[in-house]
Amino acid sequence: MNDSLKNLKERDWTETRAHSSWQIFKIMAEFVDGFESLAKIGPCISIFGSARTKPGNRYYDLAQDIAKRLAEEGFGIITGGGPGVMEAANKGAQAAHGKSVGANITLPHEQNPNGFIDPDKRLNFDYFFVRKVMFTKYSQGFVMMPGGFGTMDEFFEVATLIQTKKMEETPMVLVGREYWSGLLEWIRTVMMEKESNINPQDLGLLKLFDTADEVVEYFRVFYTTNKLRPNF
Repeated sequence: MNDSLKNLKERDWTETRAHSSWQIFKIMAEFVDGFESLAKIGPCISIFGSARTKPGNRYYDLAQDIAKRLAEEGFGIITGGGPGVMEAANKGAQAAHGKSVGANITLPHEQNPNGFIDPDKRLNFDYFFVRKVMFTKYSQGFVMMPGGFGTMDEFFEVATLIQTKKMEETPMVLVGREYWSGLLEWIRTVMMEKESNINPQDLGLLKLFDTADEVVEYFRVFYTTNKLRPNF
C-alpha cells in the first residue's frame, strides 16, 4: 500500500472512531426514551409478523383478532409500528380500546407508522438492537405470526433470551401450523436430534397454535400462576 493511500485510510478510520464516540449519546437517548415510555404503559404482549401481509389475508385477520382478544384481557399490544401484521395487531388493540404501542424503525422502505397506534405510544428508533430491547423488556408474552427475515430475527432473539435465562421464562407462541411446522421440524430433527445443538426442553419453550382462542387461553392460564413483571 502506498503512503498516500495508507494515510487516507488511517484518516478515514480516525473520523469513523470519532463519529462512533458521539453515536453513543444517540443510542443512550433511544434507550432512555424507550424505557421511560414503556414503563408507564403496563403489561404488554409483543406481536411480530410480516409488514407485507395485506388486509384480507387470513393472518392479517387472525393477528387483529388475537390482539383484540388480548387487549380485552388487559394487555397492551406492542408491534413494530409498520404495515401488515403490525397494523393488524395495533388495529385490534384499538378496537378493544386497549393500549396500542408502535416501536417504529427508520428504514428506506416500510418505515411509516400505521394509523392505529395511540399518539402517545408511538416510538421511533434508528437502531434495531435498541428496538429489540424495548420489545423484550416489558413484554409479558410474544406472538410470532408468519413473517420474513425480521420476524425470524425477533423469533430467535427471544428464544435465545429465554433459553439462556437472560430473562424470565415468558410465553412464546407461534401462530400458524402450516407456516411454522417445517421450521420446527428442522429444529427438532437436525438442530436437536442430529447435531445436539439444543436440548428437548429448549424446543418445549415454543408453543404452536392456529386460533385466537388457543392463544388467549394459553396466556390466561399462564398468568394465573405467574407474576407480571419486567423481564430484566
